[in-house]
Amino acid sequence: MTKQSLPATAPPDAILEAALYAADLDAAERFYGNLLGLERIARVGERHVFYRVGAGVLLIFNPSETCKPPNDPELPVPPHGAGGPGHFCFAVEGVALDDWRARLEAAGVEIEADFHWPNGARSIYFRDPAGNSLEMAEPRLWARG
Repeated sequence: MTKQSLPATAPPDAILEAALYAADLDAAERFYGNLLGLERIARVGERHVFYRVGAGVLLIFNPSETCKPPNDPELPVPPHGAGGPGHFCFAVEGVALDDWRARLEAAGVEIEADFHWPNGARSIYFRDPAGNSLEMAEPRLWARG
């Protein structure tokens, strides 16, 4: 199918959800719920735990569970998963980045990088207990213009 034959539609205007994978959901809950203070939406056994992040949702899946075919015909979510560390970036205003850095370091979380991008936006990078690369960055990092 060529691009000219595709029906006209507007592109998506937001990311509704994003996923990371972690085998130890208890450790993920302590990290994302307790340390980062995210609002937990739901946890289903050892399969997943979901968190609200602003208008979006961060899904934390156990990859050994999500690779299994669905067993509920009412929720036919196809199997999925990923190997190795993923990446997720939280939008944090610049004035709060120092506070977040101090909180993370006080909890024993190593800050792997803290720098300013060419456009002047600042980012800090660190890892969750599953080894996923997390970033907190000023929203202007991706500002248009």
